[in-house]
Amino acid sequence: MADGPRHPAPVTHISLVRPDDWHVHLRDGAMLAAVVPDTARRFARAIVMPNLDPPVRTVAEALAYRARILSALPAGASFQPLMTLFLTEAMRPHEIARAHAAKAVLAVKYYPAGATTHAAQGVRDLTRCYPVLAAMERLDVPLLLHGEVTDPAVDAFDREAVFLERHLLPLTRAFPGLRMVLEHITTRAAVEFVSASPDTLAATITAHHLLLDRNAMFTGGLRPHHYCLPLLKRAHHRAALVAAATGGSRKFFLGTDSAPHPRHAKESSCGCAGIYTAHAALELYAEVFEGAHALDRLEGFASCNGPDFYRLPRNQDRVTLIKEPWQVPSTKAAGADVFVPLRAGEVVAWRLAD
Repeated sequence: MADGPRHPAPVTHISLVRPDDWHVHLRDGAMLAAVVPDTARRFARAIVMPNLDPPVRTVAEALAYRARILSALPAGASFQPLMTLFLTEAMRPHEIARAHAAKAVLAVKYYPAGATTHAAQGVRDLTRCYPVLAAMERLDVPLLLHGEVTDPAVDAFDREAVFLERHLLPLTRAFPGLRMVLEHITTRAAVEFVSASPDTLAATITAHHLLLDRNAMFTGGLRPHHYCLPLLKRAHHRAALVAAATGGSRKFFLGTDSAPHPRHAKESSCGCAGIYTAHAALELYAEVFEGAHALDRLEGFASCNGPDFYRLPRNQDRVTLIKEPWQVPSTKAAGADVFVPLRAGEVVAWRLAD
């Protein structure tokens, strides 16, 4: 018999194994110093994206970036950045061997050329990377996928669905032993593809794609701080994401894709894509799970599924969320710039306990 509606008693606090963020942008310089405390406060570990300018293409560059992240941590913070390499057609298998030997470098990130911020040096012909992917499969180095095509003939809202058939399906057949994560999924098609695939394929889901559909970009006017890539999609896609995240499947786990930009870069004639959520990341996910009457499944999604997929130990310490509303500041400072967090000037229903 199918499960009936889930309507547990109201919850005033939640204790969770300390979670990890399996997809975050920490940037560099003044922005890094501004944002890393938010991530380190909530998460024990985070997979750090390599799309700096220039991108992080070698193990040496990844380790140097890791050192800058560690130097930006608040005193006493316990946080482990997990580094990634930016896949290019010029990368060679020996760099994968170096990454495998460097325990701080966990994975390689695929961006289609021009797909998002600082992705101009991304991949144009994925088959040219097959020798590197074969080395990754052999050494068990995961591949993280920005799952969109950049073909101008494909509608912007269809880029993820086309990627599944045009690129991901051939990849799963060519490299059946390669562990892959389809990052920040946004469509029902992606949920169904991942659910039907072997356990070598998993997916991350962001808080903003769980909370917002594409109408959020146009409510009351053009809302540049709700513009992200992949784009927010229709309401039925958001519902499929919520069902996947809260449904108990071990194939889906937390990845914020928190991506800060200075306000002037968002509020411009050609604004940057990215939503900053690290300031309230875990709290926003709690809102989603509470709305789905699935708070008892938040720990699995946030704290267990990711470490299990990456074959890392689960964290031993715990965090507590309290059902207590608080107001998000309208801006946050980053050196001489400011940036705008999600829910700026508005209320979040849950608070992370000190």
